[in-house]
Amino acid sequence: MAAPAYRAAGGPLLCCCNRRSVMDYLYYMTKEERWVLEEKYHGDTDAPGFTEDRKRLACGEPLAYVIGWQPFLGLRIALDSRPLIPRPETEWWTEQLLRKAQKGGERAPEAFLPTLHHSSPVSRKGVPAKGISQTDEPRGGDFLAKKYAAPFEKTPDAKPVFSFLDLCAGSGAIGCAALAQIPHAQVFFGELDPVHELTIRGNIRGNGLDAACADIRIGDLFAPFGDVRFDRIAANPPYIPKGRILPESVARYEPARALYAGTDGLDLVRPIVAQLPDRLAPGGEAWIEIDHTQAEAARSLARETGLSGTMINDQYGVPRVLVVSFS
Repeated sequence: MAAPAYRAAGGPLLCCCNRRSVMDYLYYMTKEERWVLEEKYHGDTDAPGFTEDRKRLACGEPLAYVIGWQPFLGLRIALDSRPLIPRPETEWWTEQLLRKAQKGGERAPEAFLPTLHHSSPVSRKGVPAKGISQTDEPRGGDFLAKKYAAPFEKTPDAKPVFSFLDLCAGSGAIGCAALAQIPHAQVFFGELDPVHELTIRGNIRGNGLDAACADIRIGDLFAPFGDVRFDRIAANPPYIPKGRILPESVARYEPARALYAGTDGLDLVRPIVAQLPDRLAPGGEAWIEIDHTQAEAARSLARETGLSGTMINDQYGVPRVLVVSFS
């Protein structure tokens, strides 16, 4: 692929004959500004909005909000309604979940689960953040708009036989990945805030996924789903303890209701786990993202319901996901 051409502000298109001018101009940009320039403005520094976006970055606004989308397991997840930005940790465990996903009680064929490109395990500052991470890592590796994985194409007569719930869906990133990678799945999205419904629908449509296999419901946790049971439940609820100091770019710009959950951070995890005996299908599992400080308390919640709870570490070796099942 040819290197992109750039416009110096107010000037003509710069090409190879004056590449030094291009390099001099780019030299003074941050890497975040260069990502915005390439991914949002296709190299045109004279494009309307680029100067304002540089100001937004300088004020600390997250890169994903400025660009308008976040890469997630080969998909382009739009953030139009400003949901929580999907983190590399969530992307990592979602990949593990999808690789273990079953179809009719059997492991899905490997042909339907291609190698998924997830984010680099090195954070912007070189160390993984515990509790809440930075969000720019995916753009620092080989996972850009040019590297999307093709979604699974279902045959016209295929009927969903595997029920998957993305609970506390936000942008719908996890459920969209399930639609793309699990054959014949019926994917449900549960979200409390109605403002995110259009974003979820847009992400399904924008990634070429099968909207007929998606069911979006707005309401409190499991309330909108009647007595439906699920083969897999993936939940990334708010779990940050009240009073924890978060990076300013997170606390100032991302929705507080998607971050904080009471004094110990378990105000949403408790009712989710408590309802799992009535929400999991036989052989089903629930994968629930939690804070690393909550591992033992989360396992205890599972035991109190008579279910089995195990912890999975993330790519940084930090306890990250409670997996709950009947055995």
